[in-house]
Amino acid sequence: MSELHPPRPFSGGIILSYKCNLSCKHCMYACSPKWKGDWMSEEDALRILSQLAEEAKGKYHDIEVVGVNYGFHFTGGEPFLKFDLLLELVEASSSLGLPSTFVETNCFWCRSDEVTWSRMEALRNAGLKGILVSVNPFIVESIPFERIERAVRVGLKVFDGNVLVYQRLFFELFKSMELKGTMSFQRFLDEVGGALHYAELIPTGRAPYKLGHLYTKHPAGHFFGTSCRQELLRNWHIHVDNYCNYIPGYCAGISLGDARNLDEVCHPSSLKRRPIVKALLSDLRNLYELGKKYGYEEPEKGYVSKCHLCLDIRKHLADSEEFQELKPAEFYSHIED
Repeated sequence: MSELHPPRPFSGGIILSYKCNLSCKHCMYACSPKWKGDWMSEEDALRILSQLAEEAKGKYHDIEVVGVNYGFHFTGGEPFLKFDLLLELVEASSSLGLPSTFVETNCFWCRSDEVTWSRMEALRNAGLKGILVSVNPFIVESIPFERIERAVRVGLKVFDGNVLVYQRLFFELFKSMELKGTMSFQRFLDEVGGALHYAELIPTGRAPYKLGHLYTKHPAGHFFGTSCRQELLRNWHIHVDNYCNYIPGYCAGISLGDARNLDEVCHPSSLKRRPIVKALLSDLRNLYELGKKYGYEEPEKGYVSKCHLCLDIRKHLADSEEFQELKPAEFYSHIED
């Protein structure tokens, strides 16, 4: 394969910043309080949102409906760390006609009914269609479950039922436990750890490094013969970060181009200067061999997934600063925060 030809996007997320008040063990984007905290500029956001809105025209049968992989969401990091910017961009996206918009949050800010109602109503009045409430054993290590319950309860009323609880399994589990306050991950494992078998836990980002002991590991060769073509070339749920990187799927740390120029990103382009993407489109063996040329050594314990293999090699290659597709560079320094 000599050319890259990404499809036109159908849905996706806008990462306002990688800055977060938490450093969750499972975070695919390695968000944490340690990031510099660069936030998406209004100018860049308007340029990106206008192109996404134009792209989405006529593709949505109901622009009021939201779904995990349906519509466009504002995320991070934690977007409520800079509420004024979030509100501005919601207003802009509404005026541009961007469909099925929602915001993702860990609910740290839902300290009272008054604050929760006020902010949610402001967002709804600005044109936001819904909210995604993140709930899992990693968030409740720091965020009291009462705040998560409050966000769901108030959100259902403010957004007329347009509340995505991700993941519902954990929400119902914590309710059945009558959880109050926070809970350490070790306590979760001791009491109800078996629930992880039924949850969606994508083994990429920080998860292989912080939760690797929960997985069966395999040597690199186990993943040879497989590629990442589907992940890199899907049109649903792409991401655009605050540095304007066009990120395929959940493949944090890989940029297919400048999202401010969507036509250029989606136009066929040569893979000669993108050896990592080229390798991933063909066979993970090729990425492994590329890594070895730059001194990469396979860890003795192996890998929990093909995503772990890919990321571990990319983390090594990112130090060379030779690969234009490895962006943002800071992502690779925060994987093990």
